[in-house]
Amino acid sequence: MTSQSPLPADFQAALASLRTAQSRSELTLEEIPAPSRLAPFGVALGAEVVLDGEELATGRFILLHDPNGSALWEGTFRIVTYIRAQLEPDMGNDSLLGNVAWAWLVEALEEHGAEHRSAGGTATRILSESYGTLAARPDAIDIELRASWTPATSSVQAHLEAWSQMVCTFAGLPPVPDGVTLLPGRRRM
Repeated sequence: MTSQSPLPADFQAALASLRTAQSRSELTLEEIPAPSRLAPFGVALGAEVVLDGEELATGRFILLHDPNGSALWEGTFRIVTYIRAQLEPDMGNDSLLGNVAWAWLVEALEEHGAEHRSAGGTATRILSESYGTLAARPDAIDIELRASWTPATSSVQAHLEAWSQMVCTFAGLPPVPDGVTLLPGRRRM
């Protein structure tokens, strides 16, 4: 967490709401250093979805706070996120992939009741081809979504939960309805 002075009450409330957020067991969240130049106060979380030792998706969730507000943000808080996952080649070559990634974000925020404004972002497909001593590596296609939005209030629990759902969606995990717990998958021998 970054700060240049004592924590304002609004930022303390936001931190408390983050601590109550729920996420799937496949998702690991941990606090990482927050950028210090973007706002007077900030907290950042790193995320990973790892199954059977394979990393399926990674991401960052950053909550920024400027008590003086920002005209660009249209508020005193800003959430900045990043998600990256490797895709199957047939899906990665789909020209509508960026639209789908953005739709997943919008739907996740709506499903969790995460009221917001001023949302923006980019979806990027990355083709990695290996050569020389790395030529044995298979080609890979990744999707990256970088997005930011302004939460309507300092209660940001729903925003973190929506984003956590997004990371799991990017990882290819099936959705889990409320009240349902997935059984662990069987390991292949």
